[in-house]
Amino acid sequence: MAISFIRIDDRIIHGQVVTRWAMEKPCDGIIAVNDAAANNPVLKTALKAASGKKTFIFSYEKFLSKMEQAVNSDKKYFLITKDPITMAKILVDSNLETKVKKVNVGPQSAREGTVNINNNADITNDEVEAYEKIFNKGYRVDFRLVPDAKSVLWSEARKKFYK
Repeated sequence: MAISFIRIDDRIIHGQVVTRWAMEKPCDGIIAVNDAAANNPVLKTALKAASGKKTFIFSYEKFLSKMEQAVNSDKKYFLITKDPITMAKILVDSNLETKVKKVNVGPQSAREGTVNINNNADITNDEVEAYEKIFNKGYRVDFRLVPDAKSVLWSEARKKFYK
C-alpha cells in the first residue's frame, strides 16, 4: 500500500477524490483514517461504496499497526483523513515516511471560529497548528479542491497567522 497521494477532506471519500484526483494521480485504492468512520458500520459501508476502489477505513490506532505495510507495498494508495489534526498525528507524531511530500487539502467546511484559506477551505486555530506542524516537517500543503482549481499554498496562507 505505497502512499501515492495525501489528502485532508472533511467529507473523506466522495466524487472529487474518486474521479478527479484518481484520474490525475492513479491509484489502486484508498486508505481513510478516521476513528468515527472506522467505528460506525453504516458510515464505513457508505464510504467504501463511494469509492469503487479497494478501500480501507481505519481508526488511527489501526492505521499505526498497518503503517509499515502501507509504505512498503507495491500498490499505490491515497491516504485521506477528515481533518489536519489526524494527518499531523500521522505525518509528524507517528513519523510516517513517504516519498510524497505534498498534502492536498480539499473541503474544510466553515464552522464557528474558522478563517477562510481558499474556496471551501476554512480552518480553526487548532487546525492552524496542525498545518504548521505538517509544513515544518517538510510537506507542501496545497489547498485545492480539484486539480484544475485555484491553489493556495500554506507557505502563503500561514502569513495570516504567523507574522
